[in-house]
Amino acid sequence: MSKRSLKKYLETLNEEQLREQIMELYTTFKDVKVYYDFVFNPKEDKLVRECKEKIANEYFPVKRRKPRARRSVAQKYIKHFLTLGVNPLQVADVMWYNLEIATTFNAEKQVKQEAFYKSMARSFDEALKYTLVHGLLDQFRQRIHKVFDDIEAQEWPSLYTVEQSMQLLE
Repeated sequence: MSKRSLKKYLETLNEEQLREQIMELYTTFKDVKVYYDFVFNPKEDKLVRECKEKIANEYFPVKRRKPRARRSVAQKYIKHFLTLGVNPLQVADVMWYNLEIATTFNAEKQVKQEAFYKSMARSFDEALKYTLVHGLLDQFRQRIHKVFDDIEAQEWPSLYTVEQSMQLLE
């Protein structure tokens, strides 16, 4: 169904029918419930705190022995935050936190997989572009340079890609 068709259909419904449909969507689809729960009670700080705990647990697990170090966990949260319309400052904070925790992890346990470095270089580029697009450079400048310095000091194989991203700051 196209957006236009949906709009025509909704115009045929009265107010009570619209309420019923929204309530049915709310009870039937988890995504709709999550959206409305967030819209009417946006506890962004709590969401970000939980997200950071899960990201940290990927690299420095509390309950299991081996770290998983999956970029996908952070990416899933970031995508979810963007869908919900979380404050860009909070989203950028999560993006840079993910990179900070990854560089800390790599400093302690040198990662052997090339894919890790490629993935983190992509995360760096995305975070930097997001920060610039939303005019948050002043708030994150120190963190950006700290992450870059750590990547440079650890001699990541993807350093060239990260350096190219850093040229956006010039």
